[in-house]
Amino acid sequence: MTAAEPGGADLDGGELVSGQLRLTGRITTASNATFLGAIGNTPVVYKPVAGEAPLWDFPAGTLARREVAAHLVSEALEWEIAPRTWLRDGPFGEGMVQLWQEQDPGQDAVDLFPADQVPAAGWRTVLEGEDEDGNRLVLAHEDTPALRHMAVFDVIVNNADRKGAHILTMPGGHRHGVDHGLTFHVEDKLRTVLWGWLGEELTEDEHDGVGRVLDGLDGELGRGLSELLGAEEIAALTHRCAQLLDDGRFPPPSGRTPAVPWPLF
Repeated sequence: MTAAEPGGADLDGGELVSGQLRLTGRITTASNATFLGAIGNTPVVYKPVAGEAPLWDFPAGTLARREVAAHLVSEALEWEIAPRTWLRDGPFGEGMVQLWQEQDPGQDAVDLFPADQVPAAGWRTVLEGEDEDGNRLVLAHEDTPALRHMAVFDVIVNNADRKGAHILTMPGGHRHGVDHGLTFHVEDKLRTVLWGWLGEELTEDEHDGVGRVLDGLDGELGRGLSELLGAEEIAALTHRCAQLLDDGRFPPPSGRTPAVPWPLF
């Protein structure tokens, strides 16, 4: 696989791992140290392990590996959800590096609407509430195959942090998911804004995608994940895939955590 350099030649996988990683900025709104950078002319995001904030429910120093593991599952699904993500050394030590994606600012996959202005078609309502002035608001997301794929992906990786801002709206309608550090916990942790298909049957395409992941856990995917996750976490992933195929439906919230992340975006 190669990564296209804007205005330059392609970089192969070796160059992406060994080429100089030059930092160009920092994303200050992120909870963990997150930098913009470039390898050659290829723009990337870099999250060093040393910049990960401690969490009470996830082992320290594991978030970068979880992001890479999420990309491996995305590849097995064949839905191109997570942009290419890998581990490598950088200016602040080993970290996760991911190809930067330039999204379309004119699109929104998830939005808050006044209660009387929710689109009549093409959107799914997630929840309703009030703002500080007592106005009724509705959280909704678009009803598209691309976003359904992401919802299935979140179920099997047990994503505890699918905020609206973690969905990148790409030109042409594709949707990338990013910020997958809070994944693969052995306990039910699913927190997402993508609850609009709750209880609905999986499509044949979605069923086949989960099946590819389950099959891959006995082969190349399983070997790759074993270098990134613990054995219990891989066993839990296997169980979630099998359970989703057995049920054949989008599951309801479970566990002891809130069903949606906060903030929502």
